[in-house]
Amino acid sequence: MSRWAPCKRRDFIRRLRAIGFEGPFSGTRHQFMVYEQHRLAIPSYVEYSVHQLRIMIREVEEIIDRKITVDEWNKL
Repeated sequence: MSRWAPCKRRDFIRRLRAIGFEGPFSGTRHQFMVYEQHRLAIPSYVEYSVHQLRIMIREVEEIIDRKITVDEWNKL
């Protein structure tokens, strides 16, 4: 079984696009990505730690209304 690993910002954005998000668009403090009518703020860090990644993936799971497994994330 795979484990969660730190993720570069560029890879995170690419994987969100594969799920169906659009963007990133410029906001007031952070850039954001859009899925249907939902917005997801994208912090400007170069790399996200495992903890940050899991928090953002939980938000993505709520937006798309389904779970994302480690294996699915790594295949995107």
